[in-house]
Amino acid sequence: MGASDLQREREQVAAACRRLAAEGLVIGTAGNVSARREERVAITPTGAVLAELEPGQVTVVDLEANIVAGELEPTSELDLHLGIYRRYQAGAVVHTHAPMAAALSCVIDELPCVHYQMLLLGGAVRVAPYATFGTPELAQSVLDALEGHTAALMANHGAIAYGADVDGAVEASLLLEWACTVYWRASALGTPRVLGQDEQAAVIEAASERRYGSTRVIEAKEEDAG
Repeated sequence: MGASDLQREREQVAAACRRLAAEGLVIGTAGNVSARREERVAITPTGAVLAELEPGQVTVVDLEANIVAGELEPTSELDLHLGIYRRYQAGAVVHTHAPMAAALSCVIDELPCVHYQMLLLGGAVRVAPYATFGTPELAQSVLDALEGHTAALMANHGAIAYGADVDGAVEASLLLEWACTVYWRASALGTPRVLGQDEQAAVIEAASERRYGSTRVIEAKEEDAG
C-alpha cells in the first residue's frame, strides 16, 4: 500500500464522523475531520453525510492541497486543516457545529476556565473572530486562536480541536462541548467562578504527582510477620 492510500487513516476518519454524529456534535453534512500520516492527509469530502461516511469516500491530499487519492472533492475547510498541520504538527483535526459550542460562539469572546478538565485544552478557550467559511481569513483567525491551545471556538460558526491522533481530536471535541455545556448551565444559575492562574498551576502539579488520568495496579501490601 502506498503512502497516498492511507487506508487506516481513512477508516479512522470515517469512524470518527459516525461517532461525532452519534454524539450529536455533527449533523448532516456540517463538519469535517482529517488525519495525517507523514506528508499525506485523509480528509472528509465536501457534501457528505457524516453519519453515513464510509472509508472509500474519504479523500487523501498532500500538504499543498493536491489530491492524491479518492474520487470526491475535499471539504471546503481544507486550508484550515492543512494550516493546523503545518503550524502545530497535529496528527488529526476535528471541526464541528456542536450545538452548545456554536451557541456560545455567538455571544462570548472567550470560554473561561471554569473546570480543571479544561486544562487539557490549554485552559480558557478563545473564540476566533468571524469570517466566511472556507476562506483564508477564517483559517488565519482560527490558527491564531489555537496558539497555546488544542481547541478553539469559531464565532457564529462552531468549534475546532486537534490531537496527536483521531481519538485524541475527537475526545478534545467532546470535552470542549461538555465544557461549553457546564459554562452555560452555570451562567444560568449565576456568575460562574473562574479558576485563577495559581489554581490552574496547582491542578497541573497535582496531576503530575498523582499521574491523573492513568490507570494503576494496586500494589500488594506485605503481610506483617507473625
